[in-house]
Amino acid sequence: MSARPPVQRSLSTRLRTARRQLLDNGQVASDLIDPALRQRWQRSLQFGLAPTGRAPGAPHASAAQLAQALDHQRELVAHARPVMEFLFEQTHDADGMVILADAQGTLLQALGDASFLDRAQRVALRPGANWHEQWRGTNAIGTALAEGAPVVVHGGEHFLERNAFLTCTAAPIIDPAGRLLGALDISGDHRGYHRHTLALVRSAARMIEHRLFETRHGSSLRLRLHAQPEGLGTVTEGLLALSEDGWLIGANAAALTMLGLTRQAIGACTLDRVLQVELSALYAWCHRPGTATRSVRRLDGSVLWVRVEAGRGVLGASLASARAPVPSRTSAPPRSPAQADSALPESWPIPAAARTPPPDALAALDTGDPKMAAAIDRARRVIEKPIALLLQGESGVGKEVFARAAHASGSRRAGPFVAVNCAALPESLIEAELFGYRPGAFTGASRDGAPGRIREAQGGTLFLDEIGDMPLPMQARLLRVLQDRQVVPLGGGQPVAVEFRLVCATHRLLRHEMDQGRFREDLYYRLNGLTLRLPALRERQDRPALIAAMLRELQPERMVRLAPDLADALSAYAWPGNLRQLHNAMRTACALLDPHESLIGWTHLPDDLADDLRKLPAARPLDDEASDLRTLSERTIRQIVLACEGNLSDAARRLGISRNTLYRKLREFNLR
Repeated sequence: MSARPPVQRSLSTRLRTARRQLLDNGQVASDLIDPALRQRWQRSLQFGLAPTGRAPGAPHASAAQLAQALDHQRELVAHARPVMEFLFEQTHDADGMVILADAQGTLLQALGDASFLDRAQRVALRPGANWHEQWRGTNAIGTALAEGAPVVVHGGEHFLERNAFLTCTAAPIIDPAGRLLGALDISGDHRGYHRHTLALVRSAARMIEHRLFETRHGSSLRLRLHAQPEGLGTVTEGLLALSEDGWLIGANAAALTMLGLTRQAIGACTLDRVLQVELSALYAWCHRPGTATRSVRRLDGSVLWVRVEAGRGVLGASLASARAPVPSRTSAPPRSPAQADSALPESWPIPAAARTPPPDALAALDTGDPKMAAAIDRARRVIEKPIALLLQGESGVGKEVFARAAHASGSRRAGPFVAVNCAALPESLIEAELFGYRPGAFTGASRDGAPGRIREAQGGTLFLDEIGDMPLPMQARLLRVLQDRQVVPLGGGQPVAVEFRLVCATHRLLRHEMDQGRFREDLYYRLNGLTLRLPALRERQDRPALIAAMLRELQPERMVRLAPDLADALSAYAWPGNLRQLHNAMRTACALLDPHESLIGWTHLPDDLADDLRKLPAARPLDDEASDLRTLSERTIRQIVLACEGNLSDAARRLGISRNTLYRKLREFNLR
């Protein structure tokens, strides 16, 4: 084997000297190693790590936890997998592996050479392991996540000596809203390092970001940007998505760099603040055939080349939007303190008044139903106020999804979201679960005690699902916590101050429960800051859009749709299980599709749902007689009673009417 070059030997010597200094006194001379590496090692020391030995207490997800993480990040995984396979094809002779991690550093998936996997296993370089800097010190995945930038960590640059046999290159993956989703990494034996790996990983991460952008903003007005016309359509192009009235609602890193913006500009910036072009001109270009490349000017006068694309639904609305004025520079959506000044150059005025709220997690739930849109609007009005939310609606309408979206749309989004299902906890355990307990407070208690779910929600949101099922004694204790903003653990001790946003949900009518003595009146009025009723699926006017969105989420790689006769049957169905039932049905149907199929038919449905659909009355043309309110009412009642298999109490509850009213309607329509 040939001797190493003098430069490499010199670097290795400096690294060894720096590591000795690190072990001896916890400091490294500034002239020994790169300042960035020195800062990374110091950061690792602050986590309490030692360079020698094993990573103390590094978490590793169980099979169930890994499956849950993969399900939570299924969109990222779906778009990343083909890119990972491409990367692996390019590097499979290099004795290494390609890894995808989430934003917390948990390794989600890996593709590797068999000859390298055994060595990787010894340092837990496998799915389920966590490679956040807190647990592994300086490493490519954890450091790329910490710094939000691509990074190479080679050999002895790893903080933990046991990882020095690796050379790792990682790049962060950022979604179109500017949020960190995870990291893509190539790891291998340090002797196989290649200087082009960084460019390869960066390009692969950009490919994933492009795929995410196309999925998230397929229905938006999109701009492709580049300094040279030949750069359009490549991984180096900038991508922008605009709302109908000109707000920047999505962007990739390249576009932000081209326009001199930060991630905080997404949702807080309008078209006229970045480009010298009217929104009406963009809409006009969309109506012209072809995909012509045009030039536009930035505010400093420099030229960018642009290609404008109209998403699904944009062209239909573009004429009206094109006639509307672009939002004025004195008007913008509300911005958090973290967004202030950092999003825009200092010469641009920071807007004060609110015109249109920026896209957020709540906005993603608005797919065209007026009742749902009204609930979203009312929730957004109180999201930053100390007002409790009470969500009511049938099981499966998405109350927890709505609560999570409200949490993610407010200033507490960085805090925890703690969900407790009051109906799922045994009465004997709910007190300990909510309020925590001291060591030895009861038989079987953990010797370390537990803080309780209320304390875990500190600084974030506490979501109490099925609050109507909480036992009366626990209602009294919860009321005291809400009044005093303090919690005392089971077994005694000093009160602990707590501060959180409260969101409750129930399928019961709490006022009726209160009248029956099953729910405390004083707690009811404490929880009932703003009550929102989420509509049942059968009441919603956006069912086709909901189904389309679910299919895009479940099958992002191909355009899946429903057969026309099946779509008609699903539209007429009462959906007693609401969104939960619909989602399960679509997930099953997608799983039963053959690889070459893209049309969901009757054979792809679960048998019980197919049987219910075949029992529906034959559809009749919507003539004048069938379109009147009486006929529509009769049809709805018939379908609900059929779906409830004759259980009139359940049918009345789902219809939102009393049982007596339902009996009267059955007699009126001569239904048996």
